Amino acid sequence: MDEYIQFARQLADASAEIIKKYYRTNVKVDEKADLSPVTIADKQAEETMRTLIMESFPQHGILGEEFGVHNPHAEYQWVLDPIDGTKSFITGTPLFGTLIALLEQGHPILGVINQPILGEYLLGANGKTWLNGQQVCVRPCASVEQATLLGSGVWDAHKFRTGAGFEKLSKRARMFRTWGDCHGYYLLATGYADIMLDAMMSVWDIMALIPIVEGAGGKITDWYGKSPLKGNSIVATNSTLHDEVIRLLNEEIA
Repeated sequence: MDEYIQFARQLADASAEIIKKYYRTNVKVDEKADLSPVTIADKQAEETMRTLIMESFPQHGILGEEFGVHNPHAEYQWVLDPIDGTKSFITGTPLFGTLIALLEQGHPILGVINQPILGEYLLGANGKTWLNGQQVCVRPCASVEQATLLGSGVWDAHKFRTGAGFEKLSKRARMFRTWGDCHGYYLLATGYADIMLDAMMSVWDIMALIPIVEGAGGKITDWYGKSPLKGNSIVATNSTLHDEVIRLLNEEIA
């Protein structure tokens, strides 16, 4: 495991050098089939990480947002999102990051959120989470009324899940902000927020978050309180609030 932890840092550093080179340079933005934005920074960062993985661990598999699957039946699988928060990246906002996960037989055993502009490296592994080498944990928060709630957007809850439930939750929370994408989960795991959620996500958005949130003492499920491994949504909390948050989110269909 130590070897994989060290290698994950190598992947993060290599991708960060590429991303920083293109940050705030008016880089050309293309649209993918789902109309989400993509840039040369996304593509080159993933290509670099894939090359390093195939050179260092040729028996491992890879699933990346930009270039798909390699060796899909491997026992160990690296899951990559080179820029989680491309919309922030292309607007010069530093609240994005690189997501790196290592799965063993389909279960994430290591997760990284690397924020190249802020110089912050968050790693979850072996049941703990560290920020730049210092162990971190979620903060105590006893009620939704005391909580800071974060989400990557407002309208996805109405489009994909239970909009009325989301509105109830956001109005009850002490504070609601859209400091989303991986930055929201970083804030949760380091004790600066209490609830973070996304109504629609892909596997490369999710896998790195699981060991990070759990290693920080939090709880992470899909929108309905089920395992996030097969879901396409995420709700993460400090664990104390989780059951109440799930109930509120789904109240209109209860």
